[in-house]
Amino acid sequence: MSADVSARLAWPDDGAAIARVQLASWRATYQDLIPAETLDALDPDEIAQRWAATVSTPKEARMRVLVALERANLRGFALVHPCYDPDSDQIADGEVGEFVIDPDHQRVGHGSRLLQAAIDTLAADKFTRALWWVDSTDDVLRSFVTESGWEADGAHRELAAETGGSLKQIRLHTTIG
Repeated sequence: MSADVSARLAWPDDGAAIARVQLASWRATYQDLIPAETLDALDPDEIAQRWAATVSTPKEARMRVLVALERANLRGFALVHPCYDPDSDQIADGEVGEFVIDPDHQRVGHGSRLLQAAIDTLAADKFTRALWWVDSTDDVLRSFVTESGWEADGAHRELAAETGGSLKQIRLHTTIG
């Protein structure tokens, strides 16, 4: 017997489930950077509509949203697109712009399937290198990504948070193909 799990391109109707997973992840991951009242004030319906629009009318032809499923239940999502970093080549360099697995469903294979689907999608869109900004303190994600063949390329950035703190990120890269 095998589990009914998969990864596929997102459909506009996936917007509500993507928003639910995104908000759950933000609450679990950024509780020290985003005040709970700020997260509580976010409108899940508005976020769902934005995701549905991103899926149905992306800003860029090579922007794709993928989802990880367990049966019909969405367990994670990824957003891939051309990399817009100043030192990147938007033709050759793709980026994993979002990669989120529902906090209650991590470490059961959804991330591996979703990452493989993201790489396959970037390859199909003729990217030859992939870039991914990851939180410098997220040792679990960084280990997962580096064990999948990604390496740090020396780039780093710091994003200001509403609380006055900041989110430090490092950039990882891999060759596609």
